[in-house]
Amino acid sequence: MTGKSPFEALSVETLATRLGTNEALCAEIGKDTTQWKVREVGDGNLNLVFIVEGASGAAVVKQALPYVRLVGDSWPLPLKRSFFEYHALTRQERRAPGSVPAIYHFDESQALIIMEYLSPHIILRRALIEGRQLPNIARDIGLFMARTLFRGSDFSMVTRERKADLALFADNVELCDITENLVFSDPYFDAKMNRHTSPQLDGLVAELRADRDLKVEAQRLKHLFAANAETLLHGDLHSGSIMVTDKETRMIDPEFAFYGPMAFDVGMLLANFWMSFFSQRGHEQDGKRDAMRAYLLDVTAETWAVFRAEFSQLWRTERTGMLYQKSLFEDQGDRLGAEQALDQVLHQIWDDLLGFAGIEVHRRILGLAHNADFETIADEDLRASCEAKALKFGRHIAVNRRQIHGIDEVNHLAALIEQENDI
Repeated sequence: MTGKSPFEALSVETLATRLGTNEALCAEIGKDTTQWKVREVGDGNLNLVFIVEGASGAAVVKQALPYVRLVGDSWPLPLKRSFFEYHALTRQERRAPGSVPAIYHFDESQALIIMEYLSPHIILRRALIEGRQLPNIARDIGLFMARTLFRGSDFSMVTRERKADLALFADNVELCDITENLVFSDPYFDAKMNRHTSPQLDGLVAELRADRDLKVEAQRLKHLFAANAETLLHGDLHSGSIMVTDKETRMIDPEFAFYGPMAFDVGMLLANFWMSFFSQRGHEQDGKRDAMRAYLLDVTAETWAVFRAEFSQLWRTERTGMLYQKSLFEDQGDRLGAEQALDQVLHQIWDDLLGFAGIEVHRRILGLAHNADFETIADEDLRASCEAKALKFGRHIAVNRRQIHGIDEVNHLAALIEQENDI
């Protein structure tokens, strides 16, 4: 397969023929294509994903399609999103080694990446739906976010290199457009592709869409998302883009990567833990999931604590960029000044992440792209009850974010709302 070939989507039937001479793939799984086993496992909204097994191993082949897979060819998308995913993965590996799959090969013209097959990992969202309490996710994800967000910013990078990188990722326009509309705008009016559990949520949805303060906050956050090119983000960091075992955590699928506000990744990620918390009642079968709910709140608290601690350590040891340079503080004997600045930076991240988290909860229940936490609850009345509590929580933390002073307060609110019988 050459880099000059016109784009052609792979299939289970054609993959071995088309990639049978790819040196990187053959090195991982073996050259004898008659022994290759190919299965298509893509269950996301955008791409084709294949697992290819051979005599000596396995690998993943991911290929972009020229449209949104969830919708079809009526919604075209550029193939170049695989270019941004590849470059994001290489940067994430440098900044947080061992946190993403290894990349074996990238073919820009075919919009495909051949990468490490993660096994026995499963998607984090699935693990949480099953009620698994994974011991390392808070630490691993907190470290990943702190390291990638800090090291991809003007706190750390050489200015010229960061600006060149910003220019490269600024071309990821179409995927930013998806976020800008599907996350920040569409949930708050009767957009064409919206859907929700109806008629159970109709009244609450109407109430949310009439909430002026909520809509203004959503647009403030959209403004921040679009205008504050603070660091290289994953851009789509949720429980469906993380793969786990009891001992290991890997982040995947950063095709939405772009330069934006640090609080975005953190808020979107924590929102997914809170949504899992509110969905647990819908997954109870052999007994209550009180322990799972407590675990999820502990995970949010630990993730934020690990993020703060690692970000602070990097601030003190790797602050080599143009912002808050040490020549103004530590080199002048003013270590406390640097600590004051750090406190302000972390406070702003906290303030904004609450807003992003609230908006993420809303878009996953009211917009186009729902998540399995709620969607796999078969009883529609039960699902609607879980979703209603999450929607109420999301509105509160988004609109009242400045009055919320710590993660324990947020988790206490979540616990109170979960205990309410009638929403």
